[in-house]
Amino acid sequence: MNHRKLLVLVTVFALLLLSLPVLAQDDGEITITFWSTEFQPARVERQQAIIDRFEEANPGVRVELVVADENLMDQLMTLNLAAGTPPDVVLHPLQLTAKWYNQGLLDADFATSIIESLGKETFSPGALALMEVPGEEGRYAAIPADGWGQLLLYRRDLFEANGLEPPTSYDAIMTAAAALHDPDNNMIGFCGPNHPGEVYTWQVFEHIALANGASFVDDEGNITWTSPEMVEAIQFYADLMTNYGPTESDWYWLQTRAEYLAGNCGMTIWSPFILDEMAGLRDSVLPTCEQCADDPAYIARNTGVVSAITGYSSDVPAAWGSVFAVGLVPGADPAAQAFVEFWMTEAYLDSLAVAPEGKFPMRRGTPDDPTAFIEGWSNLDVGVDRKAPLSDFYDAETLNTIVQGADGYMRMGYDQGQQLLASAIGSQFFIQENLVAVLNGDLTAEEAAEEMQIATEDIQAELTSE
Repeated sequence: MNHRKLLVLVTVFALLLLSLPVLAQDDGEITITFWSTEFQPARVERQQAIIDRFEEANPGVRVELVVADENLMDQLMTLNLAAGTPPDVVLHPLQLTAKWYNQGLLDADFATSIIESLGKETFSPGALALMEVPGEEGRYAAIPADGWGQLLLYRRDLFEANGLEPPTSYDAIMTAAAALHDPDNNMIGFCGPNHPGEVYTWQVFEHIALANGASFVDDEGNITWTSPEMVEAIQFYADLMTNYGPTESDWYWLQTRAEYLAGNCGMTIWSPFILDEMAGLRDSVLPTCEQCADDPAYIARNTGVVSAITGYSSDVPAAWGSVFAVGLVPGADPAAQAFVEFWMTEAYLDSLAVAPEGKFPMRRGTPDDPTAFIEGWSNLDVGVDRKAPLSDFYDAETLNTIVQGADGYMRMGYDQGQQLLASAIGSQFFIQENLVAVLNGDLTAEEAAEEMQIATEDIQAELTSE
C-alpha cells in the first residue's frame, strides 16, 4: 500500500486523533482528501489503485485516502470541522446526506453540475430522487454512486412445481407462503425476522410497509403510524409470520440466512450480500441443503428474486434501498470535481468491484451506451474463498431485476424530506418491540401503531425544540 498515510478509524479515540491536521501539502502540489466508508483491507487496496491511476493521469494532484466505519463518519466530520481539516470528497451513506447538506457541509451546486454533465438519464431515477434537495426539484445534495436494495428471495423451483406466481404482491406472498409452509417437513413458508432488538427486523418490515404505500410521516411532517395503510401493513406482517413463519422467537439475519441456505425456506427477505453465499463461494457460510452436497450453487440456481413489491392498498411497486453517495464539501479544490468525475466514469466499474455483491451501479451506463455499467457489473468477480462473476449463477433477467429495483428504492422519512427524524427513530428499537408484540399476540395492530405514533411524536418534539 505505498508510503501514504492511511487512517483506519475504529474507535472514538482514533476520531479524536483525526481532529488534528494530518495532511501535508508539498510545494506546487494540490492535495485533496477523500473519505470512504470502505475500510476493509482488501477494499482499501482497490480504492488506492483507483487513486494511483487518477494521480498518474493528473500530475501535480495528490489524493489522500481516509477510511472509516460509516457509523463513525458523522463524528469524524464534526471533529475535523472543528479542527479546520474537512475533506474535499466524501463517500457516505444516504442517512448522512440530508443532515450534512442542512449543516452546509455538502455543495449541491457541485453535485448537480456533475450529474448534469454525466447525464441525468444515465442514473437510476430512484437513486437520484433520494439525493434531491427537499423542495428543489432537479438539485442534488450528492451524487448517487452505488447501493443495494433488499431482495425478496424465493425458491423458484418450488414455486414452479406448485404453480405459484412470483411473490410480487401481498396476495402472491401470502398465497405462496400458505402453499409451501410445511413445518413437519422442515419447510417454512416465509423466513422473516421477529427479534425486537435487531435493526434487520425494522428493515424488513419497512420494505413490507412501503409496498402498501405506508410511511410514518407525511409530506407536511405529520406522524402517520396510525394510518389505514400502516395498520394494514402491520397486520399483514403479523398474519404472514404467525401463520407461515418460524415458530421460534428472536430470529434475525443469522437464522433467516442459515435456514434459506439449508433449503428450509420458501421465501425470505435479505440483502444482496447473500448472493455469493448462495453460490457457494464463501467457506464460512456454505449452502447446506440436501442437493448442495453435489451442487454447492443449487440454491443460487433455483432462487428467484423480487425487488419491488405491492401491497393491498397500493399498486406502486416499492423496495427498501440503501444508497451510498459521493459528496463534495463547499470550497473544495476544483481538482476534487475532476476526481469525482473520474470515479464515476473511467474508474466506475473498478469502484463497484470493491464489493460487487453489495454495490449495484446507481449509474447504469453512458449516454452512448445506456447499459454499459449494468453489463460490466454483472461480470465482476464476487466471493471470498472462490471468485466468480454473478452471471455464472444468476441469469440476465435476475440480475436486471436486481439493478432495475433501484427505480423503486424508497425510505420512510427520506421521501418526505424528514431525514433527520428518520435517522433518529432508526437508532431506537420501539418499532421492532411493538411489532414483535403484535406477532406474540400482546398487542393488536392498531394498538402497536398507536404506541409507535406516540413515541415518534415525542422524538419529533425533541428535534423541533433543539
